[in-house]
Amino acid sequence: MSRLLVLGAGGHGKVLAEAAEASGRWDAIAMLDDRHSLLNGSLRWPVIGSIDDCSVFSSEWSDAIVAVGHSVTRLRWLEMVESLGFAIPVVVHPSAWVSPSAKIAGGTVIMANATVQADARLGRGCIVNTGASVDHDCRLGAGVHICPGVHLGGEVVIGDGSWLGIGCSVIHCRTIGCEVMVAAGATVIDDIEDGMTVAGVPAREIISRRNKS
Repeated sequence: MSRLLVLGAGGHGKVLAEAAEASGRWDAIAMLDDRHSLLNGSLRWPVIGSIDDCSVFSSEWSDAIVAVGHSVTRLRWLEMVESLGFAIPVVVHPSAWVSPSAKIAGGTVIMANATVQADARLGRGCIVNTGASVDHDCRLGAGVHICPGVHLGGEVVIGDGSWLGIGCSVIHCRTIGCEVMVAAGATVIDDIEDGMTVAGVPAREIISRRNKS
């Protein structure tokens, strides 16, 4: 019997749980959240405990996935649940298209109407959100968040922990570094170095977190 625990019962958690439910892969779905006493009974899925209760449920629940937007937290919690013996699945909404040649690491979620094309490679704990597209031969590092309506051209490379805001676009063959933030609606036509925040059409640097402790 396949049973899925979703860590995080906020907005992203609800969307992820619905995608998992729609996929039909799991016999049961429940959630963990530190607000469980407040949330249990208010959602479609039971909120059965706090995040720290993971170890209590490891013998009863086969799979676990993390539903928080912050990439560092998401990756840290994925390591935690894996160390407790949970399997870390990939969740794909049935309306999404994922090429058979794409390779997707555990803990990644592909939301409704998203597209992942031929020979794309997605690292651990990525989010490809509603209606986003990742074209052929793209490479996404661990914890990358592609927000709703983002479009990546072919052969785009994105480093660990980067976040691309709603509706932005990246032309083909561009490289975006680690921990980059791309503002909503931006158009990226040049490579972006690690730690930069860019905005506009075309995208230009507005904040740099490089070389800051």
